[in-house]
Order: sequence, then structure tokens, then C-alpha cells
Amino acid sequence: MVQLLFFYFALVVIGLGLRIVTAKNPVHCVLLMLVLFFHMAGLYLLLNAEFLAAVQIIVYAGAILVLYLFVLFLVDLREEVKMSPFIKKGKWLGIVGAIALFLTFLRGVMNFSLGPHGQYTIEKIQQMTHTKAMGEAIYTTYILPFEVAGIILLVAVIGGLAMAKREK
Repeated sequence: MVQLLFFYFALVVIGLGLRIVTAKNPVHCVLLMLVLFFHMAGLYLLLNAEFLAAVQIIVYAGAILVLYLFVLFLVDLREEVKMSPFIKKGKWLGIVGAIALFLTFLRGVMNFSLGPHGQYTIEKIQQMTHTKAMGEAIYTTYILPFEVAGIILLVAVIGGLAMAKREK
């Protein structure tokens, strides 16, 4: 039963990801992304990562999606529709880029090998809970990438505010 649910969530996530990229209406893209985020949370629940499922729903389905909607309201969609001939001219470049990306992904999958086991065994994680183990790993081993991600998000927010500010 768990495998059936996993395959359901995985197939829906892949299908929604493709549909989001190919949808023409940006509002539909945001709504499809909301459904995708809930299915991702379902995947996290199946993997016994309850904290990540809650973060997925609260942060992504809540905050990030509202940010996307805010950007959509700031963008003049009528102006974006006029740009469609430019996008159609670059169609072949997009197809070549997608094929190159797929071949790179395929090469990575073919050359994949398991690395050494980490310090967190299943027993240790069950003893100290998932949330504590994840927090300990983030704030000790991966503190630099965590801080860099925070700076990147700060720059993105400042950039979004600068773009949203209209000169009169």
C-alpha cells in the first residue's frame, strides 16, 4: 500500500511539474504548483519526515506561493502576451537545451554510486527525532551552505522589491 501511494505521489509530482512548465496561463501555473506542493508533502510523510512535510506546506504552499501570486499581480500580463513571437523564435534553442539537460541527467544517473554511510543511522535518528537530527546537521555540518542560501534569498527579496518599486 505504501509503495502504491509513493508511486501515485511521484507520478502526480512529475506530471504536475511538466504541466506547470507547459501551461500558458500563469495563474493556472500557480494553482497547479499548490497541488504539487501538497503532493510533495505527501511524499515526505511517506518517508517519515513529518517536519519536512509541515515545512513544505507552511513555507512553500503558504509563503512562497503567495510571493508568486504577488509577482503575478505586479507583472503586466497583456505585455507578456505580446512577447510570444520572441519566445517562439527560441523554441529550438529550448529543445536543444532540454535534450542537453536530459543527457547530463542520464550521465549522472549512469555514473551514480553510493558514498560512505553517514553518522546518522536509523536507530540514532529514531532516538533523537527527525527534527533534532536535521537541525543538528544543518547548524553544524552544513552551516555555510545554509547561510549562503539565506543570503541568496535576501538578495532575491531585495531585487523583487526594487523591481516592484515604480518610478513616477
